[in-house]
Amino acid sequence: MMGLRFHLKRFFWFFEARKDPENAPLSIWLNGGPGASSFIGLLQENGPCFVGNDSNSTYLNPWSWNNEVNMLYIDQPAQVGFSYDVLTNGTYEPWNETITPTDFPLSEALPEQNNTFYLGTFASQSSNATANTTEHAAHAIWHFAQTWFEEFPAYKPKDEKISLWTESYGGRYGPGFFRFWQEQNERILNGSIAGPGTHLLKLDTLGIINGCLDCETQMLAYADFAWNNTYGIKVINESQYDEAIESFWKEGGCRDGILKCKAVAGEMDPLDKGSLEYVDKICIEARANCQTMNEPYEKYPDKPRSRFDIAHPAADPFPEPYYSGYLNQHWVQSALGVPVNHTVSSGSVSAAFRSTGDYARGSHISALGYLLDNGIKVHTMYGDRDFACNWVEGERALHAVEYEGAEGFRNAGYTPVYTEQDGIGGMVKQHGNFSFARIFQAGHEVPAYQPSLAYAVFMRAMFNKDIGTGLIPVFDDFTTVGPASTWHITNAIPEWPESVCYIKVASGSCTPEQWKMVEAGKAVIKDWIVVGYEEDGELVIENGKEEKQRVLEEA
Repeated sequence: MMGLRFHLKRFFWFFEARKDPENAPLSIWLNGGPGASSFIGLLQENGPCFVGNDSNSTYLNPWSWNNEVNMLYIDQPAQVGFSYDVLTNGTYEPWNETITPTDFPLSEALPEQNNTFYLGTFASQSSNATANTTEHAAHAIWHFAQTWFEEFPAYKPKDEKISLWTESYGGRYGPGFFRFWQEQNERILNGSIAGPGTHLLKLDTLGIINGCLDCETQMLAYADFAWNNTYGIKVINESQYDEAIESFWKEGGCRDGILKCKAVAGEMDPLDKGSLEYVDKICIEARANCQTMNEPYEKYPDKPRSRFDIAHPAADPFPEPYYSGYLNQHWVQSALGVPVNHTVSSGSVSAAFRSTGDYARGSHISALGYLLDNGIKVHTMYGDRDFACNWVEGERALHAVEYEGAEGFRNAGYTPVYTEQDGIGGMVKQHGNFSFARIFQAGHEVPAYQPSLAYAVFMRAMFNKDIGTGLIPVFDDFTTVGPASTWHITNAIPEWPESVCYIKVASGSCTPEQWKMVEAGKAVIKDWIVVGYEEDGELVIENGKEEKQRVLEEA
């Protein structure tokens, strides 16, 4: 793969459509990260079932995306989720999500596990044994798709079309992957590549959920969103906002660094191999130079807030994280035939992408234009409570897409996204098969927050209906009518939820105070959930926000 050589065992999970699978379309689902497992989407957002709070049982999701679409979930790149290179023994510390490869000599006893420290089998954790750029990852999944259709020809859709829905860093994965796959199609058609494993992949729909599309646009939107959003939550004050804006526009600042990275990478590493130290260094510095744009949110909050939901605490109980414990149950791993522990987010993959400055490299805005001009549908939805890849950045980036119908998209107005279950749940602008939807009261993982609404957007996009109502067949001249902006639509701030400390993914669900109790051995834990603590020789069981019940410790 473009000079990279390593072993790879790729994990995927295919779900036939519940309705008429033989005639159903096919969509791939990828989470972002880079390094995030697609089980996040499968078991927290849009898969056939979710996991109960016992981390040992599941229940059906009525809004599963496989109701009428065949869904293929893939853990990628190497070392993500259940995908691995070399089986490696190691330890896992949930507070900082650190996996440390460790040799356990047969002559010595294994270290004793506790609630802060686990033993397991993982991937190698080598950042040299995985993809390190979006382009590398695109090559790998193209080869996977070629092999998958050869091995499972019965699952190839009758119209042979493939869709891809993705999230978060999927704002880079989606456009980058589909662009490369379409370029491969062109090479096959003109004869420049041929032979076994070179089948056309007919691309139908690219769907992006809260995608980080363009580094330059995103960095400026960070400051804007922290200062001004439709919930009236001002994370920073005016002087802090002005400081962030200055750091973006000043000579040698954030924007200049990104532009330099794009220019140098475009000239010296146009294929994004990530193998030129000079280019990598410039792009790494560009991302680091923009850290001040991200800092205001993390440095000055009135109270710790989640990057993925500004209305929720940093120790966020939602979406529920119980899938992590479920996937590490022995019986589940045995049923799936996997020899490794599940990794929610791979630190080695994240490090690999950081090592090339992939985040600041060429914009994927141009890739979207290329796809649209090739007749590929592009539909996006953004939860308006997400900070990490917020809707302000998404809207600006999509307005910058240049393609044959660009003027029509920019001039399109906003119209409500309506369903019988939710009423008006968002606003969308659409021109032909290109759309941007702002979804109300949703964080980063839109299908988890607004399942029926996200399902409606997905189905309408897949089956060529207008995103607003799902009643109108869409052709190239279809355009929504309405206001040019949605900023006049403000939102009520939801009730602040109490944190639920789930120790399998402690870094995202536990407060520092809760984790100190876990470390001290004073926490009362059931099914990996902290349900109380020890105090003065008694157990204090927490039963919700205000209720606490003292239970005498048994002798």
